[in-house]
Amino acid sequence: MNFIFKDELVLMPDLRHRLRQLRWFRMAFRKNAALITGHYGYQFSIDDRKLTRAFLNWIETVELQKSYADIDRKDFIVFAAGMALKELIAESPVETTGKSGDDTLSQPEMREIVAFWPEGFLYTNYCVGAIAAICEQEFGAAPKISKCAEDLRTWWSYRENVSEIPAYAIAFLDKFVGIEPNWIAPNLASARSAIRRAALRKRPADAILPVG
Repeated sequence: MNFIFKDELVLMPDLRHRLRQLRWFRMAFRKNAALITGHYGYQFSIDDRKLTRAFLNWIETVELQKSYADIDRKDFIVFAAGMALKELIAESPVETTGKSGDDTLSQPEMREIVAFWPEGFLYTNYCVGAIAAICEQEFGAAPKISKCAEDLRTWWSYRENVSEIPAYAIAFLDKFVGIEPNWIAPNLASARSAIRRAALRKRPADAILPVG
C-alpha cells in the first residue's frame, strides 16, 4: 500500500520533536489533507479547535509514558503515532465536503479504501507518513507496510472497532506497519511486545516490566 506524505515530512529537520509543537503539527496535518485532495480528489473541512484538542490530548498522554522511549525508541515512535491516531479519530476534526475529478492513477484497492472512509484514511495517512519519515531520518529506513493495509475488509473492521473503542486505532496502526498488535491494552506502552522484550534484555532476569 502506498501511503503518501512521507517524502514531504522527511524534509522537515528534527521531525520527531517538531511534530510535538502545535504549529508544526497543524501545518503538517493541513499539508497531508492537501496531498490527499490533490491525489484522490476528496475535499476536507478542518476544525482547528478539534485538531488542537486532539494534539493537546495526545501530548498529555504521550508525556505520561515517554520514559519507555529509552527502552525501545523505534517502537515508541510507532506507539506515539498510534496515540495521535487515536486522538484524531476520537476528536474527528475533519469532515469530507466533496469530491472533484476521478483518480485514475492509484490502485483500485486504494480508491475503494479512500472512498469508504476518507477521514479515516486521512488520519491514518498522516500518522503512517510521520512514522515513515521519522524512521527514515533516525534509523535510515521506513517500515514496510503490511498487505493487510490494502484489504478493504480490514478497513471495515478498523472503522467499526475504533468507533466503539478509539484505542484500537493504535493496534490497527501497528498491524499496518507490520508490528504485532496488542488488542488487550493497546494504549499502554509497557504492554507492547517490543518494549517488553527490550526491557528484559536490559534488566536482570528477575526484573519484570509491569503492565500498567
